[in-house]
Amino acid sequence: MIGSLRGTLLQKSPGQMLLDVQGIGYEVSVTLSSFDRLPSIGQEAQIYVVESMAMYGGGITLYGFLSLEEKEIYLLLREIPGTGSKKALDYLDKISKSAPDFRQAILEADARALVSLFGFTKKTADKMIVALKDRMAGLRLAGREKWSGATQPAGVREAIAALVSLGYRETEARDAVDRLSNQSRLEDSTAELVKEALKQLS
Repeated sequence: MIGSLRGTLLQKSPGQMLLDVQGIGYEVSVTLSSFDRLPSIGQEAQIYVVESMAMYGGGITLYGFLSLEEKEIYLLLREIPGTGSKKALDYLDKISKSAPDFRQAILEADARALVSLFGFTKKTADKMIVALKDRMAGLRLAGREKWSGATQPAGVREAIAALVSLGYRETEARDAVDRLSNQSRLEDSTAELVKEALKQLS
């Protein structure tokens, strides 16, 4: 079983990469967020790999991750009922916005955060909480929460997520909402926060 690969990056496209390892080319599926962090063509790359055997004799697909942490999360996601390898990769791409916040939302059974921040459906969020709550408790993740509910009033995380969905970068969205704290506006409704933040960003 292949656990990791190190070689020369021959080709990359959104969701896919081709890695040359001692003359053998490996096609590997990756998240869009991982694609953005891949090195330039011709440079060395290392990825951690999970093999997936397709049903009905469809062959083996390789799924690649830039860190062991991402690989571990991916393996947990595959344990969610009704979640195949490809769907788990799609879920991981959404979670890559902030894995620590995802973990916190699971531990707090906060389906609303999973929907508003990460774009999961309510049904999927509920399934995730049931399947992962006990497993995520022992998972250590690098970094800190970006939208920790413990430090932000209600509606702030939803406002940031709404701005991101409109095309703004997460850092821009957070900075705009943070500036509202100087105006004592953080207790406003989500809609009002978004409206005022848009003025800051215009």
